[in-house]
Amino acid sequence: MATIQSTLRHPDGLAPNAAALAYILITYVGGWLLMARPGWLLPTLGVLACAHGMVVAAYLIHDCAHNALFKKTEYNTRLGKALNWIAGGCYGTYEDLRYKHMRHHVDNADTIAFDYRAWLKAHPRIEKVVFALEWAYVPAVDYLMHAVLMVAPFIGYGDPAQRKRTAAVLLVRLTLLAALAVWSLKAVLLYFVAYALLLTVLRFFDAFQHNYDIIAILNDKDAPLPHKGDRDYEESNTYTNPISRRWPVLNLLVLNFCYHNAHHTKPTLPWYKLPAAHRELYGDDFAQTLPFKDQLRSYHRHRLDGIHAETYGQVEATRAIREGSAVPVYGLSFLTAF
Repeated sequence: MATIQSTLRHPDGLAPNAAALAYILITYVGGWLLMARPGWLLPTLGVLACAHGMVVAAYLIHDCAHNALFKKTEYNTRLGKALNWIAGGCYGTYEDLRYKHMRHHVDNADTIAFDYRAWLKAHPRIEKVVFALEWAYVPAVDYLMHAVLMVAPFIGYGDPAQRKRTAAVLLVRLTLLAALAVWSLKAVLLYFVAYALLLTVLRFFDAFQHNYDIIAILNDKDAPLPHKGDRDYEESNTYTNPISRRWPVLNLLVLNFCYHNAHHTKPTLPWYKLPAAHRELYGDDFAQTLPFKDQLRSYHRHRLDGIHAETYGQVEATRAIREGSAVPVYGLSFLTAF
């Protein structure tokens, strides 16, 4: 009989991945319990705990998609599907999520099926609401993307054969939320705040990691892509955006997803090996490192410009970040599989 150790892609993966999974369960369940408590101090801690548990779950899904945890794709798939229920991307299938993300790596582009930018321009009233919410730092674009994820098979952006599955997932999720609202309406309302934090964190780190084109051809396997398979283009248009270079332990807050050049160079390397891989590949003075404070400044200044942005533009990203002129790019979460 195979042991858990023998199923792992990396023999040293048991302790760090078990710790990550335990952290997800403790913060997610504990967060819900705290959000239901009276007052505001404990519920506030609950929002932060729940949100961060979902953030870590989302980035562990990313590792599963790359088969970085287990030797067998089947085991990575099982864990990825379970975590996707926590991260809230379960309305779409894990297989579609993985397919889209693999296209990102192979195509050296952000290939999508649903172009929310064109959709917003065709619906100006909703566009105004989105702009107002984004001005107030509400991740309205990402809420829109997740709303489409919930109904994608019914409106032409997902496989119609998945309609029964999607309807069943909707029924289960809504029933659970209704039951939780009976237990604590306050906790359910605060859960949506926690989810807004999750979406904000995911898109903040997505927004500055690539200078790729966004092309609405996800469902066309034969569409011409000028940089497909071009490793030099991939490396020169990928950026590392750590939370801290001085205290790298802080990068664990996003499961080291910020070591993005190292990830693209070695995609099957698990999250806990990325800092060492980054040091080995690039050293401490990597030219394509984006300072965190400069990312915050650009995100704040250009959060509305990001709604319709499709690339960073022609300005080299590290220079644009230093100048505070880099425009974030939204709608690229690997949790939205279209």
